[in-house]
Amino acid sequence: MEVYDSVVIGAGQAGLSASYHLQRRDVRHVVLDADAAPGGAWQHRWDSLSMADVHGVAALPDSARPEPDGGERANVAVPAYFATYEREHHLPVVRPVRVDRVDDTDEGLLVVRAGERTWTTRTVVNATGTWSQPFVPHYPGASGFAGPQWHTADYPGAEAFRGLRTVVVGGGASAVQLLGEVALVTDTVWVTRRPPVWRTDDFTPEVGRAVVALVEERVRQGLPPASVVSVTGLALREQERAAEAVGAYVRRPMFSSVEPDGVRWPDSFEPAQAILWATGFRPAVGHLAPLHLRSPLGGIRLEGTTAVADPRVQLVGYGPSASTIGANRAGRVAARGVVAALASDAGTLDADALGA
Repeated sequence: MEVYDSVVIGAGQAGLSASYHLQRRDVRHVVLDADAAPGGAWQHRWDSLSMADVHGVAALPDSARPEPDGGERANVAVPAYFATYEREHHLPVVRPVRVDRVDDTDEGLLVVRAGERTWTTRTVVNATGTWSQPFVPHYPGASGFAGPQWHTADYPGAEAFRGLRTVVVGGGASAVQLLGEVALVTDTVWVTRRPPVWRTDDFTPEVGRAVVALVEERVRQGLPPASVVSVTGLALREQERAAEAVGAYVRRPMFSSVEPDGVRWPDSFEPAQAILWATGFRPAVGHLAPLHLRSPLGGIRLEGTTAVADPRVQLVGYGPSASTIGANRAGRVAARGVVAALASDAGTLDADALGA
């Protein structure tokens, strides 16, 4: 039976960073990616998302930061960068492989399963992100709505909404951006659970570190990760000023139910022909359920990137590392965690490897 030192699940930015650092430490591993092509979740993002919208992408380890034209589509530029990185660094990516579950064994090994295929390993680095787990809250009557309903994950572009009075649901950055597009082609109603908090100061490195610290504290306690926007607040970019001018960002509280031709509050009704659920995503960690990593508080408790309930498991792209900058750092930390787990399993501690 072939036994790997580590299996990385996911080949987005966090997974590629982890693979690079594992390879640098001579840790025998494989990267399993659910997609048929490189690019992680970036290849699935909507066509109107440009590199100017995402303010670029942090460079992967030992790589120059990509500098594509600001108008280039992010779902083209970033996957091309990832593909080049995989090739130049000879990363051991196998695709397409969609992992179903990870099981423990009596011998202390982990078995990663994807259909009939299995990989046996001493450790796992989970880098599955959130894109495959779009979240749509339940509201009475939603299944009976007569018009189209889309989530951010399958946003078809603003033209699909032309002439359809649209309810945009969600208080995050994606809701603000998509509302900025849809409101220019049709009437919109914006609804959120809480009043939006608009950021008026600059997002400085100090602010960024404070945000990361708050999210880290949540996962350290075993709470589900909070959204970054819940900490940073929202900001309008220049490309959203036109939507602001037509009143798109006048928020209404959440409706109580959905009817075939609109949405209803206890004291009012708004007609609508489409609903856009910009309601976020949840961590894609269902395949780890057999390992019982969740705390009683509902999240996976981490120290750094190491699962407290099972130090053989590292989580990257989860909580504070769910960003292009955080993902790079998390990949390095996870590789050190893998080396520590392997050393502990062997009954020795390789100080040189841990310090690399």
